[in-house]
Parts: sequence; structure tokens; C-alpha cells
Amino acid sequence: MTDFAALLIASDAGPATPLVLVTAAGLDDWLRAASERARAFVAAQGFKAKPDEVALIPGDAPGEWSALAGVSEGAIAPFALAAAATKLPAGRYRLMADLGAAGLGWLLAQHRFTRYKKPDGDPGARVLLTGSLGAISPAVAEAEAVALVRDLVDTPASDMGPGELAEAVSAEAKRFGGIVNIVKGEALLTQNFPAVHAVGRAASRSPRLIDMTWGDAAHPRLTLVGKGVTFDTGGLNIKPGGAMAAMKKDMGGAAHALALARLVMQANLPVRLRLIIPAVENSISGDAMRPGDILATRAGKTVEVTNTDAEGRLVLADALALACEDAPAMLLDFATLTGAARVALGPQLPAMMANDDALAADWLAAGLRVGDPLWRLPLWAPYNDMLKSSVADMVNSPDGGFAGAITAGLFLERFVVAGVPWGHVDTFAWNPAPRPGRPKGGEALGLRAAWAMIRDRWA
Repeated sequence: MTDFAALLIASDAGPATPLVLVTAAGLDDWLRAASERARAFVAAQGFKAKPDEVALIPGDAPGEWSALAGVSEGAIAPFALAAAATKLPAGRYRLMADLGAAGLGWLLAQHRFTRYKKPDGDPGARVLLTGSLGAISPAVAEAEAVALVRDLVDTPASDMGPGELAEAVSAEAKRFGGIVNIVKGEALLTQNFPAVHAVGRAASRSPRLIDMTWGDAAHPRLTLVGKGVTFDTGGLNIKPGGAMAAMKKDMGGAAHALALARLVMQANLPVRLRLIIPAVENSISGDAMRPGDILATRAGKTVEVTNTDAEGRLVLADALALACEDAPAMLLDFATLTGAARVALGPQLPAMMANDDALAADWLAAGLRVGDPLWRLPLWAPYNDMLKSSVADMVNSPDGGFAGAITAGLFLERFVVAGVPWGHVDTFAWNPAPRPGRPKGGEALGLRAAWAMIRDRWA
């Protein structure tokens, strides 16, 4: 894990290159105050103070120089300095402005997933010195959480199966004093997690139900659930090769839930935290679940399997039923659940659904405030008709393809007990193309918004 704490520090008296933030509207004022030499260097570099642009300005003496970074108008956004953190030479920089939220991007721009491929050469560290002391620790904690999501998602299924996912949860529990209970293999049937068992039984690696608790039992109950499908072939309704290529990321919901749990425990919030992850591999063998099978669930409801590739909602059904048994004050689930959400909202904007308007409003507002937006989709009750089955209580996937994200949310809602405030995020957990501070690969989408909402309520 990248040592983020060494990259964002309090200003000291040591040598550091001044880093000046400039907007396009403010560039003329800066140029009027600058020397003729500095103006010439700005012009030579074509610097217009657009977001993500940088320019190097020499000083009057050898070794003296400064850097300019273009930023947008208004509050400093989380990734405003991400490009600067990669374009500037390695060294120490003193920020000549309020840090705002930009520490996150500065840190994440320097995170690399190096488990399987070492970088070409040592790029060196870009250390940022800031006087915004209160912004340092939150930025480091959030960067570590986002990096945890990225690293877990980027790890291929060969090294990130249900067992390894359980080990990742256990490591966090050990770090903060949590307690982990793991139900594995055939014990899922005896302990009443039949849907988790049905989805994962075809794989060579046993399915698991991972259940972690932390905190004082007298505190309000916060329960997080994450979809932990460590690889999704689609089952007997097998995916085409192109759709299967990135399916190591289908445990991205579990990665989000675990990273959020880390933030809660690290901040020592006064909550009784519970983290539930159904961890399975949706594989194909002679024992694979079949289209037409009727599955039992922990809640007692039966499900006709119309599509084995709609497996995430099946494992979440058992997990949500378990989560509701101790009536949490807030229940959040994260899942890479539907392609329909991506078609509707694209890869950068997760779909959010909730049975509680206040929870939804808080989550949306927090997302806008911290630059981690979501878009609320309705739990449109008339679409429940699409889930009807003639032989079971419901189907797991309606015919026709309409409202795929919403019907998936409606399916999950059936396993949430009335009166439990519940929010569901259908996240992509992936960057299909790089942006400053956000490389191609695993990504946390909706995580920081959830953390801001939870922190607002219980910090």
C-alpha cells in the first residue's frame, strides 16, 4: 500500500517549491504581477490555467523556481491537483493556497497497483506541504480506503477468490478489534443461507458468508452489505468473452463495503458496525444452478431462476435478510449489480435506490458536497409485476430487459424488512479509461459519498 501519509504533510521550514493555483480568469492578474521572464516562460509553455495544466517558472537564483497549476473556479475539487501530482518533477511542494478537498487527488495520483508488474523506473515522490492541517488526516484516510477498493478489484480471481476476500475482511477486523464469523460450504445450508450456497456451489472454491461485527452493542446499528462475486462467468447463461473479461471486478461491492467499514472503525464512530459479504464464484460445473431451478432463501421466499447471470441479487437476498434480523438504524448495500445501470448512467455515475427519502437525500447531498455523485432511481412499485412467477414467489430476472436496474432494486427490497432504512448502490467499480488520479481499472464510486453521509450523522 502506498504510504500516503508521507505525501501530504504540514508545512515546515524546510526547502520546498512554491505551488501556486491559478484559474483561467485569474491568469491575467498573475501575469501582470509577474516578471517579464516569468511571463515569457508561461507563454512558451502554452499555459492557459486550464484545469490539469501545469507550468514551471524559474526564479532569479539557481535552484529557485515555482510551479503553477490550473484549477477551475470555485471550491477546490478532490482531483484538482491530481494531474499536477504526476506532471511535476519529484520533490517537495508548498501549496500557496487552501488545500480544500484536493489532497485526495494528489495522493491517489501517486498510487500504483504493482503486485504483478513493477513500474518502469522510480518516478519519485511528490510531497505536498500544506497549512490546511485539518484536511490532511481525512485525505489520507479516504485515499487509503479508495486504494483498498482499487487493489482488491484489480486483483485477478486467481488470487481473489472467496477465501482471499474473507482474509481481507479478517485483516481489517484484526486491525481494529472486530469479530469475524465465516460460514463456509455446506454449512451455508445448515445455517440457512441457501441462495448463497446455490450460486457458489459449482465453483471449486467454496462459497462463504462473511459476517464481521465491531463496536459497542449499545450504539446505533449500522450494517453494510457488499456483493462478493469474485468472478462471474454468468453460470449456465454464460457471458460472451467480451462481457466476461472484467468480471474479476464483480466483487467490487464487497470492496466498497469493506473500505467503508475501515473508515468507520478508523474514525471510531459511536456505532455498532456490521459488515456482511456473501462471497462466491459464479462458475459452471455439473452442479451449477440451472435456469428454471427454484431456490429457497433465508427469508423464506422462493425464487425461480430465469437467468443464472442475475446471481448477485440472489446472494444479496440472503445477506439482506440476515442484516435485517437485528433491525439496523441504517442498512447500506453496494453491488456491481446490473449492466442496465451503466447503460442508463454510464461508468462514472452510480445508481442509488432507497426505501427512505431522508436517507436518499442525505446520500445524494453528501455525494455532491465531496465530489462523489450518485443518481437516484425510483423503486417504482408497478414494476413489481415484472418479477412475478407462476411457480415461485418471484423470478430473479424479468423478461424483456426493461428497467433492469430498477427491477433488480425491487428484487432486493423484498428482502429488506419494513421499517429498516435501506439504501442500495449499483456501482460500476471500474474506470474504463484513465483520468487524472483515476487510472484505468478498479475504482471506488459512491464510497466517499456514503462515508460523508455516515460521518455527518454519527461523527
